Amino acid sequence: MLWLLLPFIGGLVGARIEMITWPVPVLIGLSAGCLIGAGLGRASNWTWSVTFIAAGVLGGAAYYALTNQRLAQWDSVAPREARVTLQIDRRFGLHAGSRNASGLATIIDAGQSRPELRGQHVYFSLAHRAGDALPLRSEILVASGVLAVIPRNADVITFDGFLFNAGIHFRLSRGRTLNQVRTPTTYNRFCDQAEQRLSRILDRGLTGRPDLSVIYRGMVLGEVTDLTEEQNLLFRESGTMHLFSISGLHIAAIAIALHMLLGLFRLPRWATLAGSIVLLWLYVDVTGGSPSAVRAFVMVALLEIAFVLRRAVNPVATLAFAALVSLFVNPMQVFGASFQMSYGIVAALLLLGLPLAEHWQEKWTLFAEVPKVAWAPWQRALDWLVRSLAGALGIGVATTLISGIAGVLYFQLLTPGALVANLVLIPASSLALWSGFLSLLFGLIGLGWLSNVFNHAAALTLLAMEKGIQFFLTIPGVFATAHFRSSAIGYLALIGLLATLFFGYSVAWQTRGGRWWPPFLWVALVFAAGVRYG
Repeated sequence: MLWLLLPFIGGLVGARIEMITWPVPVLIGLSAGCLIGAGLGRASNWTWSVTFIAAGVLGGAAYYALTNQRLAQWDSVAPREARVTLQIDRRFGLHAGSRNASGLATIIDAGQSRPELRGQHVYFSLAHRAGDALPLRSEILVASGVLAVIPRNADVITFDGFLFNAGIHFRLSRGRTLNQVRTPTTYNRFCDQAEQRLSRILDRGLTGRPDLSVIYRGMVLGEVTDLTEEQNLLFRESGTMHLFSISGLHIAAIAIALHMLLGLFRLPRWATLAGSIVLLWLYVDVTGGSPSAVRAFVMVALLEIAFVLRRAVNPVATLAFAALVSLFVNPMQVFGASFQMSYGIVAALLLLGLPLAEHWQEKWTLFAEVPKVAWAPWQRALDWLVRSLAGALGIGVATTLISGIAGVLYFQLLTPGALVANLVLIPASSLALWSGFLSLLFGLIGLGWLSNVFNHAAALTLLAMEKGIQFFLTIPGVFATAHFRSSAIGYLALIGLLATLFFGYSVAWQTRGGRWWPPFLWVALVFAAGVRYG
């Protein structure tokens, strides 16, 4: 899978930075020719490797050109008033006090004067009056506003940079809805109503503590728009903002809870698999269907299918396949912070974190001279504690390498304290997530008083987390403002770190590969020479 994924990403990047600019037919023809050459060169590993990698790179460049049709003349077009027909693809949450509904849409029609805009993705911001229905996914409406082209050179830390990296080339601001062409589908209306109902369930018993209710709904349902600026700053500076993005942690926690729930009914394996995947997808879609949630869902679904088929699971191959599927659906994801951080962190966990955790668990073995059957209860408890700490520390150290570089690149924050904070907060947030799952379950079946119980349990956990973070941030050196000397250095730092991880994993972290040191030395070099502080 890596032979397919890595050259394909290389082709996407090469086309993006305009190193590969040949016409699409030429790229497709060359890619096909290289594939034929790879088939003919199987007797020679060197020939096969070169031709197969070249085929993947050229194929990735061709796919980028086919899916990212940005015309050069758009760069010189000034913002202007426009009337467009939009199909809503994704709606962002409405900020408290905001009068604008925003999201992502596809331009269905822009009039005969701008036919080249059809099919282009656009960020929209439409005036919203209290009492009006918010636009929903799949809805088609006619809107007018100021249509502006997002510049190619938008800084990666700005919202325009986020949009450009997501393959969105236009922004419709100061807009207003003129009329509705098509109502949302029944399924999307169901998802919207379900999200509102789930939000109300999580609010039960917490009306007196809106600050905790906001954090709770943000963690369980991904409703981050209601977080105050102080709360946003709190979680960013502690390196724990990922707890509010519906991603691997959330999907894994909900998947475990679903398996435990469905296991009570003693269903056949295939029935349990089908039920858990359907319910898990409903959770993903009801919470907005964010790209990070969809990616995590694909990964978890693949693991569950392998388990039911009784197939050996290769986590690295599964991760690569999930990434490849995501990029075929939307190749522009590879340039976004969400894709790079989510897949980069999981890759670091699998390539370095788990092997390092196993190494430390073996090295820190307690009571090796005493047979386990003779251990006292306190010895078993101490051994479990040390092994758990070694495992969590190995995984935390590895994932912090990726998040450290990405944090400086995208948020201009260096958070060395995030390792310690996440060792405590990830298990605590899992408790809050499971409390939220049980609250939703009992609320949906009409046992509201039990929802209140679990809501209060989660609120106590979240209160302890918030107070702990506030105290933690008073410690000097927990976080610092920092930025790369140029964004190119940041991207090269990420690529170099992933290269050291793949190399170390390929040689099983043996002495000839430098043992565990290359990734850490690379990150130290990057932070010493490529980053400015303050």
